Amino acid sequence: LAASNGIPAARADEVLGRVGLAGVAGRRVGTYSLGMRQRLGIAAALLGDPDVLVLDEPANGLDAEGMTWLRGLLRAHAAAGGTALVSSHLMHETARYADHLLVIGGGVLLADQPLDAFLADRAARVVRFRSTDGERLAAALRTRGHQVLPGEEGVWSVPGARPDDIGAIAAAEGLGVLELRAEDAGLEDAYLALTEGTGAHRGRPATPAGG
Repeated sequence: LAASNGIPAARADEVLGRVGLAGVAGRRVGTYSLGMRQRLGIAAALLGDPDVLVLDEPANGLDAEGMTWLRGLLRAHAAAGGTALVSSHLMHETARYADHLLVIGGGVLLADQPLDAFLADRAARVVRFRSTDGERLAAALRTRGHQVLPGEEGVWSVPGARPDDIGAIAAAEGLGVLELRAEDAGLEDAYLALTEGTGAHRGRPATPAGG
């Protein structure tokens, strides 16, 4: 790749060292793990020393150490005057390094603003619950005007609600509540609330075994 673009071999060695692959540079790429191949792709993106670094899901396949390294790489690129444009669905991780967000849903630009402003505009408490019949309780909440978002392991989220609201509606419906807690909404909650209904592929939330 370096040779075909007239880039000195020394630069290839430099970026391989920067992404932590200098010690395995002589190995066949087919023997690399997913995380190593991801680092190799990032090295290729860095090869031409671009002002604007464009990465698509760069954290895919990286372990905890790799995620920390990636955050440092992106911050260092920005500190040197560059721009990193990152496409990611890992909201928790994105919140740890992003300065500005572009949110796209259904092919439409839904938000274009600094991270802090995006969160401030949508700051709210969110109530999370698990129920003996999450689908039914979610439907009951929606008929009463609440926005209800499905999550993992049978946990549902209700932005802007109070635990008392959920408990009262569950009692009225004769449904058991297995878990009920209030939290500050984070980037993932704000993103899901903004993009609800815009996804082309939406599956049903998983139901815990025995639930």
